[in-house]
This record gives sequence, structure tokens and C-alpha cells, in this order.
Amino acid sequence: MKTTNFITDNFILQSEVAETLYHKYAKDLPIIDYHNHLSPQLIAENQPIKNITEAWLKGDHYKWRAMRANGIDELFITSSATSHKEKFLKWAETVPHTLRNPLFHWTHLELKRYFDIDELLQPNTADSIYKKANAILKSKTPAQLLEDLKVEVICTTDDPIDDLKHHQEIAEKGFYTKVFPTFRPDVLMLIQKESFSNYIEKLENCVGFSIENLEDLLKGIESRIEYFHSMGCRLSDYGLEQVFADDFIEEEVDVIFKKRLSGKNISKNEADIYASCILNKLCKMYHAKSWVQQFHIGAIRNNNSRLLNQIGLDAGVDSIGDFPVAKNMSKLFNSLDNTNQLAKTITYNLNPSQNEVFATMMGNYSESGISGKMQWGSGWWFLDQKDGMEKQINCLSNMGLLSHFVGMLTDSRSFLSFPRHEYFRRILCNIIGEDVKQGLVPNDIEFLGKMVQDICYYNATNYFNFK
Repeated sequence: MKTTNFITDNFILQSEVAETLYHKYAKDLPIIDYHNHLSPQLIAENQPIKNITEAWLKGDHYKWRAMRANGIDELFITSSATSHKEKFLKWAETVPHTLRNPLFHWTHLELKRYFDIDELLQPNTADSIYKKANAILKSKTPAQLLEDLKVEVICTTDDPIDDLKHHQEIAEKGFYTKVFPTFRPDVLMLIQKESFSNYIEKLENCVGFSIENLEDLLKGIESRIEYFHSMGCRLSDYGLEQVFADDFIEEEVDVIFKKRLSGKNISKNEADIYASCILNKLCKMYHAKSWVQQFHIGAIRNNNSRLLNQIGLDAGVDSIGDFPVAKNMSKLFNSLDNTNQLAKTITYNLNPSQNEVFATMMGNYSESGISGKMQWGSGWWFLDQKDGMEKQINCLSNMGLLSHFVGMLTDSRSFLSFPRHEYFRRILCNIIGEDVKQGLVPNDIEFLGKMVQDICYYNATNYFNFK
């Protein structure tokens, strides 16, 4: 393969209008990344990342999956028995084979934006790229890497019992990038898990009182939401297979909860009733705080038990599920809307066959005075690639109002992932440029430019209540 990087100034942009929209209106906007999995501890400590393998490959299950598909031994992917350089060389060996996979684009965008590297990563360039990137990383802290790409806000993903001390440290240090927590209470709903009772004990220690019944549990959850709010949290998140919306009576849920705390097994039906109650109560608490609630729906996780046992969670063995979602989403949102307790909501689907399902569902629950209250979120996980983003943008345009869309996020664990916003912005500008070229929309650059800026930045600043 030739060694010259193909990421030119007009990468993806296929018309003069697209070029103008990107370079004049989108390119230089700050980034609001309202959902990711970055480590607040690493940001707070703010020490340079040791090498590009640590920054790039550690925890990145996208790359792990590609390396496995390329036949790379797990020894060079997740094992601690091999050196950072050996792992990087195996990734370099894999990269040429990722052609037409989004990893090929992301890899070379990141090399160019963070390290000014114009070579394609492959075995014969790997050594020089490894050395150059490491030399630059020696003087780059996480906070500097974020500032370099004008990342104005990031929202991490945090457990309800987290003390958020690292977020406090970050706030006190006054970095360019504001770092806010996100309340992720999945574990509170997974009552059948073996670790559930132990988690409730941890929650008790966190809130300072015993949790012996449903009333105590809801009081504890509300206490944690109050604490998260005081630390700048304005978003919640949820990442399970389905939306829980079974009918429930609180007295019945109280019995189920006590039964589980006593060590007894509960049925799936009981677990679903309990989870439905907790989710309903959480949604009402979020509305009371004027938070935004996010629903990531549709992943079937931990498919490979061998790798799960070997590596643990987030081993890169998750995939797209085919769970029914429409009836429960409708039932939950409708019940909340009926009592005027439906918070601003963003939903993300992982199964692309459900694009229209999600897009149309979000159009059912508008509210006077709130533009785009109900959002169908950007292409998530397996769908945050060029084709997935184009389909999401086109479907949202057909079924809703693209102009009110709150735009892209990284959903990433890597400090080098933020060129994905550039990727999204180029794709958006190209789609609109193609519409102009085909005579489908007016050639009004000022109007279209404002729309692009809103989607890329301003809609998010107005939608979220960050302080």
C-alpha cells in the first residue's frame, strides 16, 4: 500500500457547497461530547500518557475485534505479557486490512490531527510512527489533548455510588475542558445479578443509612441524584437490552425487593416488574432535576464466554441484538408524558433495522417551548461509521427535524477519539452539499451554514443545562 495519507483538506467533501459549509461553518467550532467513557481519574491526575499503545489500544474493543478478525493472537491484544511496542506492531499489521472499515478512517484522522503524521500506518511505517507519536505524547497530558481539539465539555459515565472526587479535582484545576459526570444506574435495575445485594450494601455505606425496603432504596437513589446534581451532572444514561415498562404496584415491588435482599431467588417476571418500577421512578427524578435522560438500547453483550472469563466485561464480544422495543418505549414515555414528568430524552438504537422505529417514536412526545425535546441520537457503536451516520441523518431528516439535532458524541474510552466529531461534521456537510447539487434544497449558504453550526455545536449548548 502507498504510504501517503489520503486525509486531505476536502476529505469526504464532494462539492463546493460541502467544502464551504465545512471549512467556513463547521470546522472550527468547539466540541461538546455529551457521552463518553473517559477516565476522570486520568484527567484529574493529568500525567502524560506513556505511549500510543496505552492511548490507542488499551480498552479499545473496536481495534481488538479487528485484530482478532485478522487472526492476531490474544497475547498481542489484551495480554499483559507482551510489550506495548509488540501490540502496536500487530495493530499496524492489521490496519491495512481495515480498508472500508471505519477504523481505517479513524486511525489516519487521529494520526494526522494529534501527531501531524501523513503516512499510512502499516508494517513498513509502524516503527517510525510509533517513535514520533510517543515523542509527542511525552509532553501531552490528557487535558492538553482535549484542549488541542477544542473539546469544551465532556460527560463521563459514572456509577451512582461513585464519590466523584476526580470530577471535583478537575473542576478545581480549571482546565479548558469542563468535565461533568453522568448518572448510569443500570446496576440498580439488575436485581437478578449475583452482585446485587453487595451493591445495595455499598449504596448503604454511600448514603449513610440502611436500605431495607423499596422506600429506603428510592430515598437512597434520590440522595445520590442530588449529590450528582451538585457536582454538575445534568444527564443520566441507561444501557440495557430493553426498556422496562411492566405494570407495577409499589407494595408488590417492595415484596420483591425484600425477597431478593433475604437471599431468595426471584423470577424473570418479578425482576421485570421491579426494574419497571425503578426505571419509572428514576425518570421522574430526572424530570424534577431538569436532566436529560439517555437510553442506549439493543446490545447483546458478552457473547463469547471464553473471552469474558479470560478478560472480563467490555472484552469486545458484544454485538447487535434484535429485541422488540417499540411497545415498551411507547408505554413508558406515554405514562410519563401523561403526568407531565417526561424529561428531555435521547434514544440510541444499535439495530439499524429499528432506525425508523426510534425516529418516529421520538416525534410522539413534543412539548411547547422546547425545540427538539425528544431526540433520536447519533449512530451508536456499530453504527457510528459513514454509512451508519448517513442513514441516521437521512432517516432523521425524513421522520423529524434534522435542524434541531444535538449532533455527535464519541462514546469512547480513548483520549485520541475526538476526530470522530470532524468525521461527523464532514459527512453532514457533504450530505447537505449533495442536496444543493441535486437541486433538492435552496443554495442559501448562510442559512445552511447556520443549520450546520447548530447541529454541530449550538443545539447541544442550548439543550443541555450545563453550568
